[in-house]
Amino acid sequence: MESPRKITMIQAAAVLVSTIIGVGVLALPLFAARAADTGAPLVTLLGILIAFIGLWLIAKLGMRFPNQSIIEYSEEIVSKWLAWPGSVLIICFFAVLTSLTAREFGEVVVTSVLKQTPLEITVIVMLLLAAISTRNDITTFAYIHYFYVPLILGPGLFVVAASLKNANWLNLQPIWGNEPTGMLTGALTVAALFQGSFVLTMIIPWMRQPEKAMKASVWGILISGGLYISMVIAAIGVFGADETKLLLWPTLELAKMTSLPGNILERLDAAFLAVWVTAVFTTLFSSYYLTTYSICKLFRLRDQKLFSFFILPYVFFIAIQPSSILQMYEIIATVGMIGLLVTIGYPGLLLAVAVIRKKRGNRHGNQQMEQAD
Repeated sequence: MESPRKITMIQAAAVLVSTIIGVGVLALPLFAARAADTGAPLVTLLGILIAFIGLWLIAKLGMRFPNQSIIEYSEEIVSKWLAWPGSVLIICFFAVLTSLTAREFGEVVVTSVLKQTPLEITVIVMLLLAAISTRNDITTFAYIHYFYVPLILGPGLFVVAASLKNANWLNLQPIWGNEPTGMLTGALTVAALFQGSFVLTMIIPWMRQPEKAMKASVWGILISGGLYISMVIAAIGVFGADETKLLLWPTLELAKMTSLPGNILERLDAAFLAVWVTAVFTTLFSSYYLTTYSICKLFRLRDQKLFSFFILPYVFFIAIQPSSILQMYEIIATVGMIGLLVTIGYPGLLLAVAVIRKKRGNRHGNQQMEQAD
């Protein structure tokens, strides 16, 4: 370690919340409604439970190896040469995830707000902002997330609460949905929206108390998952399952229908999009930072600043490849399913091997870091 541990449990939970809540918020009710009709809230809950399994595995590994990231302790668990393909897969996956997040952001902006602006401009601006931000150290990274969490949660919860007055609770029945056969696929799709929580593997080595990583995980998944379920319930309750399936971004339509008391603001979609941009930035920031940080650890470099702009052209090139919104969402769905193997399957394999081989990190280094702090 180059400096003492400084990240608290609350900050770690804040990083998880602001990373998970991101670009997928707008289309989440659509994915859930397509999967299970009126059973969309139940599908979302199942997806959150699947996502928590992956987060639990990551937290357990981090607590077992409190001074190392997954790139480092994977080499101790399965040897350097066997761990390299897994590490490269993690880096490539999160580079692609970063590019798709930037592309989805660009599509929403040019469709809803800046209709005359070229898509490439909105994408490159957001990627440049993320690249510049990743040149900070990891403590600043945590503080940035900690600062933005209230700005993301507050307006999101307000839109949900204000829209519920227009909800028809019969739209949520039957709870199991009319097409329960699509629940598993839908739950996996929802779980894929939580893959940014993999950033915890980078956070744990810098936590003051790594043993509280599990507590941070629980709070992170409860808060972000609670907001996601609330948004799905509100969208299905207001529009109904059939109408929700016809909306590209149901949450944005929900904001358009919501107004402040006394008609101070008749539509909240502009204010909601401003908050959504912040949420997208924190998500993009995390995946970009995780990519550069993992490259840094793979090649045993001191910091990730060297790669902040090095990977930018590659990420931008991937982002502009989809030819349309429909193709983009098809790619996102495919990448998300593959990503579950990276974010749940790979950590599960590492934890199983670590337990069998009785591999465990050095906890003495943790005590030294606390004394230095």
